Parts: sequence; structure tokens; C-alpha cells
Amino acid sequence: MNRREALSLVAWITGGLVAGSDMMLQGCTSRITPNIKKLFDPLVIDMLGDVAETILPKTNSPGAKEAGVGEFIPVMVRDCYSRKDQAIFMDGIAKLEDVSGKRYKRKFQELSPEERKNLLIGIDREMKEYKSRQTEGQPNHYFDLFKQLTLLGYFTSEAGATQALRYLQIPGRYDGSYSYKKGDRAWAI
Repeated sequence: MNRREALSLVAWITGGLVAGSDMMLQGCTSRITPNIKKLFDPLVIDMLGDVAETILPKTNSPGAKEAGVGEFIPVMVRDCYSRKDQAIFMDGIAKLEDVSGKRYKRKFQELSPEERKNLLIGIDREMKEYKSRQTEGQPNHYFDLFKQLTLLGYFTSEAGATQALRYLQIPGRYDGSYSYKKGDRAWAI
């Protein structure tokens, strides 16, 4: 029995009508832009890991690169992004390198951690200005896609969910009045 048959059977047995079941059963199967294979080049994966690490650096918990976000990003872009967003993401890699070259005369990975941070802060500021003027139907900003994938990849990784967030393998009862202390980590689901 394949996944599609198993999900259909579960929906039928429970008697429920699954809203949007066709989309759920197909999963993330968007068409791939022709240049998406470049994302799986080890050098690009390493660069994406460095971008992610600059966004979420190592502190008392592992950083994004150590959590494997560089390897996570290409799979998500290939499997779950629309062709339009795939193209924006691929162009974004080139734009990031272009901005790095114009500002520092070096590639992103040749920059010091402080230079990387300053570069991404500037691009983030540009993204926020773009989003403040963005109208419906306008394409996403490439750095917004980078940040979203970094956060998703990190907080769904084992390191992010168990070391950056608080995690109980077998949670207890719900306590709506649980006391919160400033600085406490969020709970992983």
C-alpha cells in the first residue's frame, strides 16, 4: 500500500471529508525550474549554510549550519516552492553575491562573520522597505525566502527543537496558568 492509498483509507474509515485532500495527498510536488540543480552543488549548500548561520548563529545552542539548514533549504525550494519562488530564490543567491562583491569586493563566504552580519542586516532593511511597498501579486523578496527557510529548517531540526527550544518527549497535562519567567525558551511542539 502506498502513501496515497493509506491516507485515502484513513479518511474513508473515519468518515471524514478531508478538505483539500488532493493537495494533501500530492504533497509538495511543484514543477522544478531548470537551474534548480545548482542548489545541490556542495559549494552552494555550504554558502546557504553560512547565510543561515549568520541569521541564526551558534550560542549556547547549535547554530543553523550545525543543525543542517544548508542541506534542508535546497530540498524545500525544489519540492515545495512554486516555479516563481524557485526563480526568485535562485536569483537571490546571485544578488547576494553581487551585493557582497559591490560592498566588500569579495564573495559572501570570504567575508568575516561581522561583515556577513552587516551585509545581511542591510539586505534585511532593503527587504523590509520592499515589503512595506509590496502590493498583492508582487513577487516575494529573495531574502524573505532565505529567512523563512532558515527559521523553518532550524526549529524543525533535532538541534533546534531539543536544544534551542524546551522539549518534553512525553508532555504532561495542559496548564493554562504555567508561569513564565523572562528569558525562558519557547516550547517545541
